[in-house]
Amino acid sequence: MPPRPEIPADIEDHRDFHWRREATQQIESAFEAERFVEHVGFAACLTDCRRPGPSLYVAVCGRRDAVMPRNVQKDPEASLTWVLKDEVMQRGNIYYAKLARGKAMFLAPRMIPYFHTIWGIRRKDEAKHLSRPAQKILKVLRKEWEMATVDLRGESGVKDRAAFTKGMDELQAAMIVVPSQVLYRPFTYIWTLGVGRFPDGLTKRVPRDTALREIARAFLTGAGMTIPGELARVTGLSRPEAGRGNRALVAEGFATSPAYGFYYARESSASQRA
Repeated sequence: MPPRPEIPADIEDHRDFHWRREATQQIESAFEAERFVEHVGFAACLTDCRRPGPSLYVAVCGRRDAVMPRNVQKDPEASLTWVLKDEVMQRGNIYYAKLARGKAMFLAPRMIPYFHTIWGIRRKDEAKHLSRPAQKILKVLRKEWEMATVDLRGESGVKDRAAFTKGMDELQAAMIVVPSQVLYRPFTYIWTLGVGRFPDGLTKRVPRDTALREIARAFLTGAGMTIPGELARVTGLSRPEAGRGNRALVAEGFATSPAYGFYYARESSASQRA
């Protein structure tokens, strides 16, 4: 496997600013977390410096070399990230769920139609794409609208924990169901239909090429540049579709591509050298 290309120093500085990997920009409140997601378009929740892309945890730490410790329960930065995640989820201004490949992500409202175009499932196709447990869970939620995990398992008849978890992951990845709240005594998630919280974003239809381009634009704006495979790794897109999105930005004049798989936002200083 070839070595990962090195990110230029000025691009790392660009990412420090946009992804809030600076001590002067550390996130300390749910409001700041929401503003961060609005700025970058989408962000992971608990990833660290070992994975590319904007991350709430890294922004809470305020440094580019943040690494998630083994014992997260006793780590103040990991604990604050978890608390902020719960608060943002409950406030309902930012989309949060496990999306493609089980990645827990935040989406700014403007990005919801684009992600839904790529990963959403239309109602007429649910029987073809969703497992039987997922369909049973969804049937109950469409009747009750909101329900705690333990009650939903009982009402749906999906009492096997593994099958229920897999079904919920399917429904989240398809952008049908989202967690709306977490309770700790006893521990349970409250689940609801995504369209109830974000009706505009989840009912607006956009062309697939537009969705790919705008997902690529959001990432490249904050990243400054992208190296081969980076956009796919961050978002869960396939590499061919990530490439389609990036090439659309080049065709538009938003980006340059000096070499195969490398894309620079024209506003970044590194793009001036390309």
